[in-house]
Amino acid sequence: MRDHPIRPDHGEDHPMPRPEDTTAPAAPASAAPSGDPVAGDAPLVGVAPAGPPASPAPLPARPAEIPPRAPQRRPATPARRGPADPVKSLMHHHRDLCERAVSPLEIAAGLEAHGLTDRTAARYRHRDVFALAEELYARTPARPAGSAVAVPPPPGPDTEARAGWTLLALLPGAACLATAGLLLVTEGALGGGARATVIVTGALLACLALRFCLARGPLRAPEGAGRAGMYACWLLSFAVYGEELIAQVVSGGPDGPWEAAPAPLLGLTAAVAPAAWCAHFFTVQAHRKLTGSRALEEFGAGVRPLLLAAVVLFLCALLPLLFLADLGLGGTGTPVSAAALGVLLFLARLLAAHGLPEPGTVALAAACAVEAAAPALVLAGRLPGLEPLARPVHALVAAGGPGAVPALACGAAALGLLLHASAALSRASAHTHTHPHTGA
Repeated sequence: MRDHPIRPDHGEDHPMPRPEDTTAPAAPASAAPSGDPVAGDAPLVGVAPAGPPASPAPLPARPAEIPPRAPQRRPATPARRGPADPVKSLMHHHRDLCERAVSPLEIAAGLEAHGLTDRTAARYRHRDVFALAEELYARTPARPAGSAVAVPPPPGPDTEARAGWTLLALLPGAACLATAGLLLVTEGALGGGARATVIVTGALLACLALRFCLARGPLRAPEGAGRAGMYACWLLSFAVYGEELIAQVVSGGPDGPWEAAPAPLLGLTAAVAPAAWCAHFFTVQAHRKLTGSRALEEFGAGVRPLLLAAVVLFLCALLPLLFLADLGLGGTGTPVSAAALGVLLFLARLLAAHGLPEPGTVALAAACAVEAAAPALVLAGRLPGLEPLARPVHALVAAGGPGAVPALACGAAALGLLLHASAALSRASAHTHTHPHTGA
């Protein structure tokens, strides 16, 4: 049987094509198996297929879907709680403090004044307030050249400044000493009016010198002292005239003019210079503790002994001056009340110099109230039915003399103020108002 049938129109056979003349088309990837007709090849016209009828060509397989692109993994970062940068939010909240500060210590003191402690600093990922203040100071943008804050002088002793306020601190004592010497020399030569003029002139000079002294140096109060000056004048006047007044009132008086006792006033004014040096000692040592401390508790534990040492040093300088003044002016009393008053005034001024004038003012006012209440209770006890009011004053005077009243009033106020100062001055925020080298 022939592979190619005879075409009816010609009636002759066509020569069979040679195998080498036949070029098979390239089979696709999905070609049919051997022996089957190739998909997509149409049979020749008039040529019967050699085998059984070919089945319809299968449809091409659906191309495989492109797999989705795997998402790129970002580097793992530790999960954060709260704001992304808590220090930045804190710096924005305390922007003025950070911009005005000239050292990290000022920022630490300001943060502590706003209630931040070492435990609070841990929430900002810092071990203490000092470390947090250092980062805030480092991250604060540089100030413009026109608004730069004056930088304090470099560390080191400022001899000229110390000599200046030391000389001023000596002036009140010198004025009182000159007045007392003039009164002793002219005793019997001047009349009552002339002696009164000398006393008033000396008092005015001493007050003027004291004002200049408290305006500079380590005793300068940057925020003022409020009404402390008025209460101090009352206490000093009572130190001169108070004991004689109480003695006359208790004995049934007052009967006549009160005899003045100028020795306490002379000793207290002479003690202004030691008070300035003791305040300067405390300020310098406290700043050194502040610089070397790494925690607020550590700083507070180091400052409290310094405060006690400064008070003891001042008391050691005050007692000999009071004794010498009393001896030179012919007094015989013990200077207990004057010493208590001196410690009270020293603590009140030390707190005011560190920006805390209110506690000292309250303590001075309390001492004034006790001293004023003592003669008032004695006088009120003379009224019918009010005799018990005068018994405490009579018992106190009987036990310690007239000087026991101001000694109790000033001593109790000084003790309470010392306890308050040991807590208030142990905070870093209390040491931003003073300069560690000049004391101003």
